[in-house]
Amino acid sequence: MKNFLLNLLIGFCFIYFLFAREIGGIPYLEVIEVLIALLAIMVLCSTASEDWKRIHNELVFSFTLWFVISLLEAVNPGANILGWLSEIRPVALYPFLLIPIGFIIFKSNRQLDVFLIIIVVMSTLGALWGIKQLHIGLSAGERAFVAANPTHLIWGRLRVFSFYNDAGQFGASQASVGLITLLLALAPIKKWKRIVLLICSLLMLYGMLISGTRGALFAVVVGGFVAIILFKKIKPIFLGSVLMLGFLFFLRFTHIGDTNYQIFRLRTAINPSDPSLNVRLATQRNLREYMSTRPFGGGLGVLGFNSRFNYGQYLATVQPDSYFVKVWAMYGIVGLVIWLGIMLYILGKCCAIAWLVEDEILRFKIIALTAGFAGTLFCSYGNEVINNFPSSIVTYISWVFVFISPELQQSKKSNLLN
Repeated sequence: MKNFLLNLLIGFCFIYFLFAREIGGIPYLEVIEVLIALLAIMVLCSTASEDWKRIHNELVFSFTLWFVISLLEAVNPGANILGWLSEIRPVALYPFLLIPIGFIIFKSNRQLDVFLIIIVVMSTLGALWGIKQLHIGLSAGERAFVAANPTHLIWGRLRVFSFYNDAGQFGASQASVGLITLLLALAPIKKWKRIVLLICSLLMLYGMLISGTRGALFAVVVGGFVAIILFKKIKPIFLGSVLMLGFLFFLRFTHIGDTNYQIFRLRTAINPSDPSLNVRLATQRNLREYMSTRPFGGGLGVLGFNSRFNYGQYLATVQPDSYFVKVWAMYGIVGLVIWLGIMLYILGKCCAIAWLVEDEILRFKIIALTAGFAGTLFCSYGNEVINNFPSSIVTYISWVFVFISPELQQSKKSNLLN
């Protein structure tokens, strides 16, 4: 039951915004929180004493520390308590609960394969829904969403958002899961499975393109480079590096495909003179002076969506765009250093684990999840990605499976993706 409920939660995190836009009536985000609470209660009530040892690891300890730091931010004089209460849930409470739940519930290769199937299927459906939006049209709920969020219509061109909460999340998620799917397709699996995965990956990469989310490009590039290195073979490293650098050269130094809006917009992602980039850099310069006297930040919820609780404050007027900037503004330079330290440690640990996995097919899966996380983390510099569903829950569960992969090598193999 716990396994089913957690898989249901992962799938629902992809589509809850579709229900919110098209049906409404109830706060669907709180449905997610109810599911998390149910899982937490079930785990607390039914977990054997020896299984609790599974959460004795640095991943759980790191997010326990982050949760405690976030609790202490309640006394930050800069933030409204309602803003703090709203913000602490996605930035600290969800990982604090979901990561230990994942360690308690997930123990087998079959569960890993089911997780991969869920994220590939839901992301493929997301790509197809986005293609529908672009080429067939928007529903009434989607038209209302675009009217309330005009940044999704630039120069009369739709930034596709599918059934995600916005185009930024859609593009970044499509890029990272598309990369995961592509890497899975390269594994030594049955031919028909490889073809299906390649088709799904191409659909997702097209979804990334039509989202108009320029930073999503770096999920593929950075995650791709991480995967290339982790394969530990000279020929793939060389060929992969040449392909990646050639693709970046094509975008930066040619104008081929500029007549296509999606390619043109993607090309601006690596243009240092892009006006949007310069606006963001100017915002960060202005923020640097303000934050120099606030080493512990302005408090949770002081900017971004929850800034509505902090009208009149300078930080409430700042558009963070970058999740790195948001963490800096809320937690200060002290909190940013701690958060970045946690993220980079996890990335390094995941790479080290993937490097040592010996089972060939499992190794492809773990490298794919590690590369997907690397891409999501880098994407979060340009957009709020890693703190929103579905990218957040995909990242948390990916960490769990990477960390338990040494024991998965010793357990019964699954043939779902083999």
